[in-house]
Amino acid sequence: METVRHHGRSTAYRYADRSGDAGPGCCCIHGSGTSRTVWDGQFRLASTTPLAAVDLSGHGDSEDIDAEPGYETLSAYADDVAAVVGETGCSVLVGHSLGGAVALWLALERDLAVDGLVLTGTGPRLPVLADLLEWLDDDFERVIAFLHEPDRLFHDPRPGLREESVSRLQETGQAVARRDFRTADRFNVIGQLGEIDCPAAAVVGEYDHLTPLRYHQHLAEELADCSLLRIQAAAHLAMLEQPQAFTAALSVVLDRFTR
Repeated sequence: METVRHHGRSTAYRYADRSGDAGPGCCCIHGSGTSRTVWDGQFRLASTTPLAAVDLSGHGDSEDIDAEPGYETLSAYADDVAAVVGETGCSVLVGHSLGGAVALWLALERDLAVDGLVLTGTGPRLPVLADLLEWLDDDFERVIAFLHEPDRLFHDPRPGLREESVSRLQETGQAVARRDFRTADRFNVIGQLGEIDCPAAAVVGEYDHLTPLRYHQHLAEELADCSLLRIQAAAHLAMLEQPQAFTAALSVVLDRFTR
């Protein structure tokens, strides 16, 4: 683990580069209630491209922030990622779910050189079920149970994966998860995607009911240069459920970006 100091706080990240001089590299951004560890299976790519995975503020080993859900939180998370990009030079942003919103926000609103976007389990809007938003206030265990029902976070997880995911959410805690989901619910960049001119890819799990195929189709249709890839036998957390297939898809996308 490495850290970078910015805006009065410390942001943790994992970084690996066994590739030599192999282009801009990837900065991976996790989604609501999780941490950089969701990207552990992708670090095999460090033999061919630099790879960083960030803990957003209040997640994993990063210091927390005092921010209201919505614009304030999204901006703080964007600061976290920009700081890691500045330290590592990893300027292809790989964002999952709320992390995809952060990646899109950086491409649209910040003066940051973004060499590509890989958007997975995400969309130009991320509406959250009203009941889930209520449970986040007073019944966190119900939230965790709901997310782990079939074809939400996972389709058919291997032994131990569900338990690891539950533990990760519990470690993040109710307050940060509530802030994440409320921020996701308020995110909306519909009508702005045409302003993004870097190459992109939308990667969706075949059984993802949280951010379904139509979200990714919208990205592929509205972004100027965006391909659409599906990961079979996976739901929302495709990078965890099918790490080899997801990493292979990411490798294909990176090859296209660097041609």
